[in-house]
Amino acid sequence: MIQVRDLRVDYDTVCAVSDLSISVAAGEVYGLIGPNGAGKTTTLRALVGLLEPTYGDILLDGIDLATHREAAVATVGFMPDFSPIYDDLMVWEFLDLFAASYHIPRERRKAVINEYLDMVDLTEKRDALTLGLSRGMKQRLMLAKTLLPDPKIVLLDEPASGMDPHARIMLKQILKRLGAEGKAVVISSHILAELSEFCTSVGVMEKGRMVVSGRIEEIAGRVLGQAEIVVEVIAGMEAALAALQADPRVSEIHHEGDRLAFLLAGDREDAGEVLAELVKAKVRIASFGRKKEDLEDLFLKIGAKEVS
Repeated sequence: MIQVRDLRVDYDTVCAVSDLSISVAAGEVYGLIGPNGAGKTTTLRALVGLLEPTYGDILLDGIDLATHREAAVATVGFMPDFSPIYDDLMVWEFLDLFAASYHIPRERRKAVINEYLDMVDLTEKRDALTLGLSRGMKQRLMLAKTLLPDPKIVLLDEPASGMDPHARIMLKQILKRLGAEGKAVVISSHILAELSEFCTSVGVMEKGRMVVSGRIEEIAGRVLGQAEIVVEVIAGMEAALAALQADPRVSEIHHEGDRLAFLLAGDREDAGEVLAELVKAKVRIASFGRKKEDLEDLFLKIGAKEVS
């Protein structure tokens, strides 16, 4: 859905992004992380055509941005950080203005606007002036505006900025929904702990370069080493412990209540074999899986020293 090859963006004598290549598939929620000045915002602005690359290729839904800009940009919904809002309009009027610009038929606009106001929990503010909205509410309004044309690709630059905890939970639910609908989502954020809850892939940028990019579990396997597996046991704890202790790939077994945790040296196939051995030992298992990686640990391990 998104393919970037050898992207470079220069500001006069400053290289903001250097030789960056990423690929984001349909249904993927890709977290772009890095310290201040890493080039995250520049990358997003180049992807939506707001900045002219020095060189490099950008394909959006298979369309070359350089040669078919209008068609490529039409596939994208972009929400910048600190988005401007017209203060003299009511909330519904603001969305109606953009719905018209997106060529949504007049007879459908009210239903579409109501749908996205409900999605971002702003229905009660429908007739309020945008001037009176809090910053978090304005962020939610801009998110609704971004999603109005039902874009295939969604680019969000610090969308949670200014949102309260309730709104951030709502944002996570929306991002998961967008991924489930088959959209390609790229989100730039400094809230690493929250990104790990909904991102399927991440890219870590530093000084304009992509340090590492890929699915979270793959990066964690390369960077953090052994996987930590967590097992919830219904019955057969003694048999489970015996099977794990006999497996040379397993180390540092921790047992607490009905839960087991251990380090596994190996890949997904090894994990599957360990699970099969537990089942063979007649252990009844409620859940078995790799512990969700902590992006903050991953970020620091890779080498970035500052989370802006």
